[in-house]
Amino acid sequence: MSENEDSSEMGMMGRHTTGEDRVRMVARQLAKPQTANWIASEAEWSHGPTKRVLERLVDDGVLRRDESGTHTTYSPDYRRQAMQEAMRLRDSSHSVEELTDRLADFKAQIRDWKDKFTVESPNHLRATLAEDDLTPEEEARRREIAREWEPLQRRIQVLGFAIREWDFLAPETQHAEASN
Repeated sequence: MSENEDSSEMGMMGRHTTGEDRVRMVARQLAKPQTANWIASEAEWSHGPTKRVLERLVDDGVLRRDESGTHTTYSPDYRRQAMQEAMRLRDSSHSVEELTDRLADFKAQIRDWKDKFTVESPNHLRATLAEDDLTPEEEARRREIAREWEPLQRRIQVLGFAIREWDFLAPETQHAEASN
């Protein structure tokens, strides 16, 4: 994407969303802990209001605040996200068999990557970029796979949880029907 397209897209996002909406969007997409300043910059909003939104998200259990380092950082509450995703999967029209098939497909994909590249983890795959005989295309493909691998591992965990707790995650109406 060119710089003009990127600016145009953010400009369009800015015209159609409030600062609070942009902070929430950025916060939901965090892949690693970030400071309020970083989030404010990404959301193109000032620090003070961004910090207030982040604190509300912490109070609501959407984000976690970590004050153990030199700067306070914010990250998604992955446990809450996993539980919500498991409930969405349970409430969807998917059957437990469909989720089991999806889980098997995801695990097979990771096994294929491990076998193809003789690696055990996304970071191990990234380390293979130091090999001298790789083409730029192969380097880019390995980086892309490493980026796909980490969220796929998280999806496997959520799917496993949803399958394991299928009955527990049933909507309240199904619990009431089962006890009658």
